[in-house]
Amino acid sequence: MEPVDNSRIINLTINEKKMSNVFSFTGTVGRDAEVRYLPSGQAVLNVTVANNIGFGDKQQTLWIRCAIWGKRAEGQLQNYLKKGQQVFVSGELSQSEYRAQDGSTKTSLELNANIIDLVGKRNESSQPPQQNYQSSQPSAQQAPSHDNFDAPYDDDIPF
Repeated sequence: MEPVDNSRIINLTINEKKMSNVFSFTGTVGRDAEVRYLPSGQAVLNVTVANNIGFGDKQQTLWIRCAIWGKRAEGQLQNYLKKGQQVFVSGELSQSEYRAQDGSTKTSLELNANIIDLVGKRNESSQPPQQNYQSSQPSAQQAPSHDNFDAPYDDDIPF
């Protein structure tokens, strides 16, 4: 039996590994999301999300500009991404530097988002009107139901 040359297999495995740049965080929407269209007609939804890091006196707020592209940007998500809404965001993070008007160099964080999920309570302004689903009949006249979990359970269970 001839010896097998494993070096080729090892090299292929190493070269096929891919680096991933995935940044996931929860934060608070800083201002209402807006949808814009590029000259090519492609939609982009932009929203800025604040993320607090650190504790006590050392706490900082990172502002991350998030973008969703294409058909997902054209959906109803814009109606729910209002200032104060808590969100979970995940995507590819990039950092760029720019010169401010005062001449100082600033850093900007941008996230090409794959996922934006609403977490926590919705804002009062984006909630649909609540409906009251109470019966108009008094509860004493309602027929007994097997789904009434508040009623005492009377059964001869030995434990």
